[in-house]
Amino acid sequence: MSCLCLGPKRAGKTHLLKALQDFKNVDFTTYSMPTVGTSIYTINFPKKPPPDIPPTAVIPKKKKDLKTCIDIIEVGGSMAPMWNRFFKNVAKIIYVVDTSNLCQISAASVLLYSILANPQLQKTKFLLVLTKMDYAYRQMRNEALLIMQMSKLQKEIKQSITIVEVSSISKEGFDQVYEWLEKS
Repeated sequence: MSCLCLGPKRAGKTHLLKALQDFKNVDFTTYSMPTVGTSIYTINFPKKPPPDIPPTAVIPKKKKDLKTCIDIIEVGGSMAPMWNRFFKNVAKIIYVVDTSNLCQISAASVLLYSILANPQLQKTKFLLVLTKMDYAYRQMRNEALLIMQMSKLQKEIKQSITIVEVSSISKEGFDQVYEWLEKS
């Protein structure tokens, strides 16, 4: 199974993946250069606290197929014309949109539409990540989705799209991202 992270330039893909990898990697002083080419991030799923188990209970062994991490390939926004070269055998795509950049929301929509139309991705699961939700001058979720015409789009496509609001600084929305990644 393969997972890609895509989105326009400066959308926040690198910050998101670095923060998911280790939340201490990103804070309000963090700056990253635009990704030229690809980067691979190994995201370890947070350990869930065990349920209350009596001390005398026999604890079953863990299944070998239990996932503890996932590798995500980030493909730079400048490589958008070549993204389709990475679509073979992709099970999941994280698509990142910067909600603080009104012009980018519209451009990101066009890129997203072209990805969704690709025949290789008809069974691919999509996570639409609205980033920079902690910025004061961002678009609210409903405004961003309206600009992207998501309600109309979701009626016309086969793929299911999960939408999450995320802040790489405050870590808002990270639980939802981890949960989506862990699902099959």
